[in-house]
Amino acid sequence: MVEGAMEKRSFMILYNVAKRHNLGTLARSATAFGVSELIIVGRKDFNSFGSHGASRHLQLRHFFTLSQARLYLKGEKDCDICGVEIVDGAKAIHERPFFRSTAFLLGNEGTGLSIKEMAICDFFVYISQYGCGTASLNVAVAASIVLHHFAVWAGFSERQRDGQKFVVSEHPLRKGLRNTCMETPEAIAGMRQLKKMVNAHDWLDSDLTYGKVECCECGIA
Repeated sequence: MVEGAMEKRSFMILYNVAKRHNLGTLARSATAFGVSELIIVGRKDFNSFGSHGASRHLQLRHFFTLSQARLYLKGEKDCDICGVEIVDGAKAIHERPFFRSTAFLLGNEGTGLSIKEMAICDFFVYISQYGCGTASLNVAVAASIVLHHFAVWAGFSERQRDGQKFVVSEHPLRKGLRNTCMETPEAIAGMRQLKKMVNAHDWLDSDLTYGKVECCECGIA
């Protein structure tokens, strides 16, 4: 959590990101721009390659399905879900069209946000481009721009600097097995309660075949 900015928090949802180096870079950007929790949807393993240790300073939470993640974010965290995609009705990110705590969902590197992903979003933003040489930005680059805009809008306190770098905390938030999510009894119990509230035939979950639904607050080292 970002000190001095209790009222507004940011979250980032990772789902269907294909390239492992992007996951690590996304984690590094999330840490730099004060993301409160990284929400991992789908597979429980998380490849932190490229994070340069930054992922140790992130609070992680895992869900098997998008609808479970949405229920948690809307119900427990009372936040909006913002899709980062060029779609009709999307607002330019420099307009900072935020109202409260927000979770950001970015699409796959090749195909963007799917119909299922867009269905859980409350609104959309896009990043304006001014050159003619590329159709879109790398997903990790896009996340950095979006998270920075939110941090400025929310009034997050800038981290202390030491010379030409920012000061890194000596006490990581999480320790545990590398690249995996660690369940706790409390987290599992919480997810079981959430599952009771999810429609068993929710079309958002129709392509997932996991038999056991769990939630975890997890860490990687």
